[in-house]
Amino acid sequence: MGISVNGVDIDDVAIERELPHHQEAGNPLKEAVHELVLRTLLLQQADELGMTGGDDDARIEALLALQVKVPKADEPACMTWYRNNAQRYTSGDMVEARHILFQVTPGAPLELLRATGEAVLEELQAHPERFGELAAQYSNCSSGKVGGSLGQLSRGQSVPEFEELVFRLGEGELAGRLLETRFGLHIVQVLRRVAGRLLPFEAVKSEIAAYLDRQSSQRATHQYLHILVGQANIEGMSMEGADSPLVQ
Repeated sequence: MGISVNGVDIDDVAIERELPHHQEAGNPLKEAVHELVLRTLLLQQADELGMTGGDDDARIEALLALQVKVPKADEPACMTWYRNNAQRYTSGDMVEARHILFQVTPGAPLELLRATGEAVLEELQAHPERFGELAAQYSNCSSGKVGGSLGQLSRGQSVPEFEELVFRLGEGELAGRLLETRFGLHIVQVLRRVAGRLLPFEAVKSEIAAYLDRQSSQRATHQYLHILVGQANIEGMSMEGADSPLVQ
């Protein structure tokens, strides 16, 4: 492919060996070449610093340990994260919810479904006692047979956009707009909330510290890779950034 890094060629054989590791990527070939360029840069840097012992992975690990300095997350930083992300550490949070689903199909254009859904929502806002009746009449979900009831939902049981809405609504609250998900358009109501228990800070402090350290390490490594890319003479491809499985 005619790719070189500071005068060192990356041949097609190396690319073919790397390619199977990137089959889940949107562009496997691009990701494989990107990875090889970064590894070549790191190994060249290791050579320049006289780090010649061990295999390539060990040399890269030693180089990053030497060159990338990452401050450890202290207790105040962990506490700030804990307070700002309390929902992550709340156990047993549940809601009892019901919905009416207007499913998008080839025979039912989105515009028509939206108009129908908004008309039904307007009717429910005026006559909330009709929810079960209208769910049975309009919902394309099997829950329509039981008044749209989804039972009790805990976090992680529904798609993110649905979860975000139902855990934000108050008890008895009917969402004031249609919710769009990959399943279609939903009218959503929360009937009851069961408050979860926030885990004590001491119980999750080490988990938070490890997470923050990992995030800091990834940011610092990305920055280091960007510097190496900016200083290098890379021919045959454009390096837009330094995202790489090396630092995932």
